[in-house]
Order: sequence, then structure tokens, then C-alpha cells
Amino acid sequence: MKLWEQDIPGHESVEEKFTPYIVPYLLQNETPHGAVLVLPGGGYQQRADHEGDPIAMWLNSIGLSAFVVHYRVAPYRHPYPLGDAQRAIRLVRHHAKDWKIDPDRVGILGFSAGGHLAASASTHFDEGNPEAVDAVDRQSSRPNASILCYPVISFKDYYHEGSMSKLLGEDPPEELRNALSLELAVKPETPPSFLWHTADDGAVPVENSLMYAKALSEQRIPFELHVFPEGRHGLGLAEENPSVSQWTGLCAGWLQKIGFMSQEVVQGRY
Repeated sequence: MKLWEQDIPGHESVEEKFTPYIVPYLLQNETPHGAVLVLPGGGYQQRADHEGDPIAMWLNSIGLSAFVVHYRVAPYRHPYPLGDAQRAIRLVRHHAKDWKIDPDRVGILGFSAGGHLAASASTHFDEGNPEAVDAVDRQSSRPNASILCYPVISFKDYYHEGSMSKLLGEDPPEELRNALSLELAVKPETPPSFLWHTADDGAVPVENSLMYAKALSEQRIPFELHVFPEGRHGLGLAEENPSVSQWTGLCAGWLQKIGFMSQEVVQGRY
């Protein structure tokens, strides 16, 4: 499903056009339930397959509908990836009744640079424009929960050079780096967050998750953070790492604790 059927913002900014879209993984469930949008990583240069469809299928297995977001990457730059994520959230809410989704339980999940995008959507959002001609744009773009997996967070300290240059260009101005350093953007309305990282991540230092958790703590926003002793960057479901693979069960438990799961899931029917 295309995010925009026509008049895609930013399409004129590059020669090679890409039309952003979502792939729905809808539960056949008549009871309104939660949904999570999945943002694969890839350094804002590509979208990693193993952080997309397999994650959506796992979310289905715990009783949530899921949507893999094929957002724009380089040569597109900020603000277009963020605009895609915001539009995807609005689109899910717009179709919530048809898809049997609770519009107050729409979460976002991202890996690495996709984690940066998920955190961006969790800190840069609006309640929608009630006067918009496009009914989708009348919906809020604020996620109700965010799940950040070895996320890129900062473009100031411990940053991932590749993600920053692909999103902001070479040598971006300090003002732009600050605006997209998300440890500086957390506010009281930022949604509850689940984060996990490995302590020896060689690509995106664990300090990224630690800084975001600290910012959440300072705003008294509920969060859960897990740092596993070892594991390479980009593990996804981490099925080959028995220690790190615990993150999915821990995350499901957290979603239950914050009231994101339907009663059927809490009762163990999935």
C-alpha cells in the first residue's frame, strides 16, 4: 500500500524516484487490537530484509498486527524519511476501523538507523491537521509506544557517521545535528519506550541507547532498557544468539505491562 497515491512530498528532490509504501501483516481478529510499524535498519542507505518481514511475523505471533514501512533512504535526505514514518502512522490510524486496530495502540519499532527513525517519530510528531483536505493528514502522528533495537540516537556523541551523512549530507550544520540528536528531543509527550543494545556493538555504540534512556528518565517517561553483554550489530531477532534472543520475550512482556496487548494475548491465547 502506497503512503501517498499522488503528490509525494520531496519527489522532485531526486532524479531516481522511490514511492514509499507499507506491507500490512494484518491479524484476522474481530476485536480491536494493537499494531506496530516496523522500520528496518540500513544506515539510511538501504532497508535490511531480516529486520522487516520476520519481525512483522513475530509481532503477529504475539497478537499484534504489523506493517513493514519501506521508507525512503539516500539519495533522499531529511525530512523525507521522517515524513514517511509519520505518514505511515497516520495511515494506520485512518484505516483503524476497517483493520480492527485500536487507534490508541499504534506503536513503532526500529533497528539501528530505523531505530533513529522510530525515535525521531517518537519525539517529532503532531496531532494532525483537522483542516487538511487529505483525511489521512487529520490523524495524529504520535506513536503510543516505541521499541528501539540497537538504535542510532545521537549525531553529536557516539554517532554513526554513515547514518548521519546519508540522512543529513556531508558536514551538516550544527543546528541540524542537534535537531536530529534525539537524546536532546525527548519531551513529556514522548511515548513509553523499550530499548535493547549489546555492550560491545562495534557499529553503533551502546551509549546511544543509554543517552536516550537517560533523557526518558529525566522526563519521567516509562521505559525498559536491556543491555546484553555481547553480540554483533544488526542481529535482528538474534535467533543465533541465545542470550540476545531473549529480547523478544522481554519486549512482549513489556507491551503487556503498558497495556498494549489485548486481553486475549494476556490470557495466553496467542
